[in-house]
Amino acid sequence: MPNFCAAPNCTRKSTQSDLAFFRFPRDPVRCQRWVENCRRADLEDKTPDQLNKHYRLCAKHFETSMICRSSPYRTVLRDNAVPTIFDLTSHLNNPHSRHRKRIKELSEDEIRTLKQQKIDEAFEREQTNQELNESSAQNTVSEEGGEEQEEEVVPLTLEERENKDYLKSLFEILILMGKQNIPLDGHNANELPEGIFTPDNFQALLECRINAGDEVLRKRFEMAAVNLEYCSKTQQKQMLEICESCVREETLREVRDSHFFSIVTDEVVDIAGEEHLPVLVRFVDESHNLREEFVGFLPYEADAEILAVKFHTTIIEKWGLNMEYCRGQAYIVSSGFASKMKIVATRLLEKYPQAVYTLCSSCALNVWLAKSVPVVGVSVALGTIEEVCSFFNQSPQLIVELDNIISVLFQNNEEKSNELKEICHSQWTGRHDTFEILVDLMQALVLCLDGISSDVSVRWSTFVVGRAFVLSSALTDFDFIVTVVVLKNILSFTRAFGKNLQGQTSDVFFAASSLTAVLHSLNEVMENIEVYHEFWFEEATNLATKLDVQIKLPGKFRRAQQGNLDSDVTSENYYKEALSVPTVEHIIQELKDIFSEQHLRALKCLSLVPSVMGQLKFNTSEEHHADMYKNDLPNPDTLCAELHCWRIKWKHRGKDIELPATIYEALHLPDIKFFPNVYALLKVLCILPVMKVENEKYEVGRKRLKAYLRNTLTEQRSSNLALLNINFDIKHDLDLMVDTYIKLYPDKVEFQEDFLPSNNSEVTEDA
Repeated sequence: MPNFCAAPNCTRKSTQSDLAFFRFPRDPVRCQRWVENCRRADLEDKTPDQLNKHYRLCAKHFETSMICRSSPYRTVLRDNAVPTIFDLTSHLNNPHSRHRKRIKELSEDEIRTLKQQKIDEAFEREQTNQELNESSAQNTVSEEGGEEQEEEVVPLTLEERENKDYLKSLFEILILMGKQNIPLDGHNANELPEGIFTPDNFQALLECRINAGDEVLRKRFEMAAVNLEYCSKTQQKQMLEICESCVREETLREVRDSHFFSIVTDEVVDIAGEEHLPVLVRFVDESHNLREEFVGFLPYEADAEILAVKFHTTIIEKWGLNMEYCRGQAYIVSSGFASKMKIVATRLLEKYPQAVYTLCSSCALNVWLAKSVPVVGVSVALGTIEEVCSFFNQSPQLIVELDNIISVLFQNNEEKSNELKEICHSQWTGRHDTFEILVDLMQALVLCLDGISSDVSVRWSTFVVGRAFVLSSALTDFDFIVTVVVLKNILSFTRAFGKNLQGQTSDVFFAASSLTAVLHSLNEVMENIEVYHEFWFEEATNLATKLDVQIKLPGKFRRAQQGNLDSDVTSENYYKEALSVPTVEHIIQELKDIFSEQHLRALKCLSLVPSVMGQLKFNTSEEHHADMYKNDLPNPDTLCAELHCWRIKWKHRGKDIELPATIYEALHLPDIKFFPNVYALLKVLCILPVMKVENEKYEVGRKRLKAYLRNTLTEQRSSNLALLNINFDIKHDLDLMVDTYIKLYPDKVEFQEDFLPSNNSEVTEDA
């Protein structure tokens, strides 16, 4: 949401310019000065805290000497800054206009006081400047290690100004390439002779800009040696890192302002040949909207303990987030990585007990549980399922082929046929009932893949035919069939539970109460695993028979026995011990871990939502569960009384007033600020990763991340450019980027050494 300037006759807002906007100070004396100078009577009765939270002034109302950059990433005001530049008369030119920000009319005494105040301020400034000049004359050289003095604003020389303009042009090109997802190189042909390809994308855009009339770039390069790079790879990397940091800082600034946040990681991805973890943060912004924003990639480490240390260090040191405010953590990972990320979660919990380990709302519980099972066969099966789904989704013709097979197989059940066709047109591998769908589709998938791989016509490319053959072989392996059937049956006990967790707020609340029943059912399965596995294995053999698949032990297991296979080891016994038992045991333990006592207590606090209160007949006791957030409340001593008022408000509401059904609706109530403790609790509950983002437009971070990964070749991915592309709508300050670059790399300011030929350099015409 944009910031609007509170000054009279000023219509600037943050989305229309790169101007900095400053909050009213919390200091009462200084805040009063700001209000007086603004001449807005409606601000006089507001407290400094209210003004600080809801009102801003843009940089146009401050003298330039009052503005400085004390941090590489932020424009800040000096401690004694007071706004003095205001337009208090332009509204008089149009007496019929409706002036929203009314200007206070001053009495003669107030005018005299104001004039005298300005005279006193001018006199004080003059004295201060005189003292500073005298001090500067006496201390021409400051001692090392002494107290750092505030730098005077020195006018830039012509050369310095040209260098800054030149850098600004480079940054503009890099930002454009990031937003448009244009790789810097454009091709990967270092081993080919020169002249085979056009210049790389960065150099081509530089030349295009010079030809379009950029005098700064033209002047810079017309005297440069023709055999020197326009901008070295090292310099590009340095500048991209600054772009990435500045863009990330804009998001993290909002996170810090909201105090509380949660950390979410997505599946490990390949960035230019190296594995990385995408990291997102969830927070409630000042407009009470839950947002999930992408903030960067973290290099993945094979050693879980090292990964935990680097993860923690990056968040608090490189990104500057205070983990004391972290209230949730969730990790979506591919099979095989789950155990390592669980160690990361455990280490963070040891340091920050309130960073509750939860499920992520964007991942179905059953899929998440399946990915965490430490059985190799399960990991292989999940990978095969993803490849089958991707294979058919790559071409509309392949989907049509599958639809035709489904129509033939289910010609006597049109409703089932249409349902399966609709499912096949979506990303069905992320559903709560993925394994049930796969079992229903198995015969159709195999017949379709066999038909494609054996087609002698030229309908399909060689690649498609070969891929269909490989996938058909994978689906008709008995190890795959029995794995899918066992997962389907075990996860049927958690399907309804997981679906409720991703439903409405009331569904999530009541799901927390049903966990005991789910665990009881799974424990009963474990106690009678012999009987249950017998039914599961029979279902798997029937499906294998339908597909004409031989029922046998896995080849890997038989080869490991080296001919000494025990005659008592049957396929049924083997899969019971190697698959069914460890899977059930693991799922029971995972449910206990992810739904810890602390997590369940947090979910019980969802009874604060009025619709849940109504379903409970307003007989709730949130105060017993809210103790875990006691330190997060503004007035914990009044919590009980406030909760009583909150219940009474909704219990005795008017007949035409509906109960808010979600946290989102409750946070946007006009009078929510009259219940500060409830407001604080709802904001903390909202950011728990298990809660879904109610407004889809604030969940774009994950969607843009997926789009970037889907549309960018692995070798062309860049963690720097990715952040610029995914967060393309975040405003950027080119002057700040240039100043940061000059500050971090002062040796690069003198470009003559890098770009201009020296007396001894040889310049070849054909270079």
